[in-house]
Amino acid sequence: MRTFDRYVLSQMLMLFGFFALVLAGIYWINRAVDLFEALISDGQSALIFLEFSLLTLPTVIRLVLPVAAFAAAVYVTNRMRAELEITAIRAAGISPLRGVRPVLVFGLCAGFLCLALSHALGPMAKTRLAERSDQIAQDVTAGLLTEGRFLHPGDGITVFIDEIDADGDLTGIFLSDRRAPGSATLYVARRADLVRGAKGPRLIMYDGMAQTLDRGGRLGTTRFEDFTYDISNTDNEGGGDGRALGDIPSHELWAMPGAVADETGERPRRIRLELGERTTQGAQATVAPILGYAVMMLGAFSRFAAWRQVLGASVALILYDLADNLVFDAAVSGDVPVAAIAAPSLGAFALALLLLTRSVRPGRQPQGGIAA
Repeated sequence: MRTFDRYVLSQMLMLFGFFALVLAGIYWINRAVDLFEALISDGQSALIFLEFSLLTLPTVIRLVLPVAAFAAAVYVTNRMRAELEITAIRAAGISPLRGVRPVLVFGLCAGFLCLALSHALGPMAKTRLAERSDQIAQDVTAGLLTEGRFLHPGDGITVFIDEIDADGDLTGIFLSDRRAPGSATLYVARRADLVRGAKGPRLIMYDGMAQTLDRGGRLGTTRFEDFTYDISNTDNEGGGDGRALGDIPSHELWAMPGAVADETGERPRRIRLELGERTTQGAQATVAPILGYAVMMLGAFSRFAAWRQVLGASVALILYDLADNLVFDAAVSGDVPVAAIAAPSLGAFALALLLLTRSVRPGRQPQGGIAA
């Protein structure tokens, strides 16, 4: 790589790190406020908040990388225009098409980082975050079990425990479940144990009775020696037992689509869309700086700020992102094939090449120092 390429690439990488840090910090702070309130209100420590915050960083960084790469390319190109560096390299025979090479390398670096976050690090962090969230939820549920008090861990649920001994055994259990519309069930047991299962905490009651009042006003009584009650989803919004589609690494989506479909309940088409979406995110980080550079190379060169080019580049990025969202929504609804989600990135790249070709047409020679 020539000196010019190394110079441009180093400048863009430095600004890319700065913009990524700033944008990720702003985005992370907005999310951290809600996370802090949720965890602290549940009595969690600052270490738990720090752990959860770190686990959300891969997703945050992935979202801001295309914008940070675009901002770095536009900022460096604008500064080179203002300081007549573009005029100098044009006079040396380096055309905009030749000058895009370091921008392309820079875009590939940003795209590779975004792909690593989308396909591997992001899903791993989401999986760990889901596991830790389940553990925290189980701890909170267990903490609700306090002796001598009527507790309401969820809508329609009332629990009373007469005594909890030093070994954690519960005696004198009363539990009322009124979540089903028009009916109610009362559980009474001499003793119980709270155990942690693979799918959450379970309350195992011994030597008890269940009374159910149905919608018709009939009362049914059942005696039991032991009965297991799931208290992990005492609210009305219990989630599924499997992982979400976004929590699964891409190599599993690619190699085992059938197993993933069984676990998540998603259709094979939605799994292919998930893989395609993760890939197009890397493509966005690659194409966005090239598009910004191409727009910035249009027009006459001047020492003053090229606000028209900056505005045009910003509008081009917004339209690119809008087209990407529209095509993806159409692919989700089945209106277009899955492969169509690559069209916005290919179109933006073709537009960038077209603009670069136009900027080197005869009759569009630089006018740098005179305009200053």
